[in-house]
Amino acid sequence: MRRLNRKKTLSLVKELDAFPKVPESYVETSASGGTVSLIAFTTMALLTIMEFSVYQDTWMKYEYEVDKDFSSKLRINIDITVAMKCQYVGADVLDLAETMVASADGLVYEPTVFDLSPQQKEWQRMLQLIQSRLQEEHSLQDVIFKSAFKSASTALPPREDDSSQSPDACRIHGHLYVNKVAGNFHITVGKAIPHPRGHAHLAALVNHESYNFSHRIDHLSFGELVPAIINPLDGTEKIAIDHNQMFQYFITVVPTKLHTYKISADTHQFSVTERERIINHAAGSHGVSGIFMKYDLSSLMVTVTEEHMPFWQFFVRLCGIVGGIFSTTG
Repeated sequence: MRRLNRKKTLSLVKELDAFPKVPESYVETSASGGTVSLIAFTTMALLTIMEFSVYQDTWMKYEYEVDKDFSSKLRINIDITVAMKCQYVGADVLDLAETMVASADGLVYEPTVFDLSPQQKEWQRMLQLIQSRLQEEHSLQDVIFKSAFKSASTALPPREDDSSQSPDACRIHGHLYVNKVAGNFHITVGKAIPHPRGHAHLAALVNHESYNFSHRIDHLSFGELVPAIINPLDGTEKIAIDHNQMFQYFITVVPTKLHTYKISADTHQFSVTERERIINHAAGSHGVSGIFMKYDLSSLMVTVTEEHMPFWQFFVRLCGIVGGIFSTTG
């Protein structure tokens, strides 16, 4: 009786076998079967290599949230060369929140030659080429984020020739700290002087014929200074065609937290709209000659994070490749 029950149990278990075995007499090797096996193993090897390259790659994830930090200061990094002597120009920031001039003690006025050396011209040409490619291929910005701190600095290289030409321009470089509200950074004729109702520039002593606001923006950024990051105005050069010419840049600054495997930084991205016009009061074109950068901050903050495929996902995808090919080829 027990033997009968055991046989019934074994037969029932055999019927539940989801993986029936093929008798050895049915298995026969052939040239076509070997060819299929070779193709299957080759395909598995190629797909495994491709999957491993995908596993090694990273991508940038963008997240958006409301910027709640209004108490901290905003850093402005500046490196601008103006085709006027340093004693004739002044730079400062008008803070719209307190209607006062922010301290410009962090700026250095350095006499220099406006024309670039051959090596510097090559640097400028390459930077302008990258800027044009960035406008066409927005995904290149992710590559720049990943390359931060890994590639060379994007700063203007020093002049390699000892030019005997006397300085005819002024390089204004350094940084400022301002409140996180809309403001106006400007470079115009005369040094800034305090004024009870705002601010003014002492321009009466400067000859009108010496006005020349041709300029080159070697670097302009907001927030923490991150090497290898190319900003929209880096490499920009404008040549004035008139003594009374105004150059305006309308900038929208977006707070950005950058987290990659090489760097974590609190920086800012920005977009810019450019405008230039000749001041002619008789024709109704009013204003002041100079370079004006009017910036405003976005209420949204962007968090850019470099992400990587987790190992468990890579392992599951790899098992799917191997199992799928085995099932297909039989």
